Amino acid sequence: MEAKTKAGWVYLMANLRTRQTYLGVTGDLPKRIWQHRNGVTESYSKEKGCAALVWFEAYDDLHEARRRELQMKKWKRDWKIELIERDNPQWNDLYETLL
Repeated sequence: MEAKTKAGWVYLMANLRTRQTYLGVTGDLPKRIWQHRNGVTESYSKEKGCAALVWFEAYDDLHEARRRELQMKKWKRDWKIELIERDNPQWNDLYETLL
C-alpha cells in the first residue's frame, strides 16, 4: 500500500509599501500565512513587514513544492516580481481567498 503524499504550497509574502518579498513553502497555507500576518515567529518576513500574501502555487506533493521553492530561491528578485505582477498585477493580499 502506497503512503498518501501531503500537499504543499510555495508562496510569496510582501510588504506592500516597500515591495520587499519573502518566499516560503508550507504544508498548511492558511495556517502559515496567519502566522506571518500575526508575527508569531521571529523571521525575515516579520523583520521586513512582509504580511500580505501576493502569490502562491499549489502542489500535490510537499516535496515537489520544496523543490520549487529551492529553485525559486536562486531566482533574481526581478523574476519574482514579474511572477507576482503576471498573476496579481494589483498586488492584492490573497489571504482572504484562502478562507
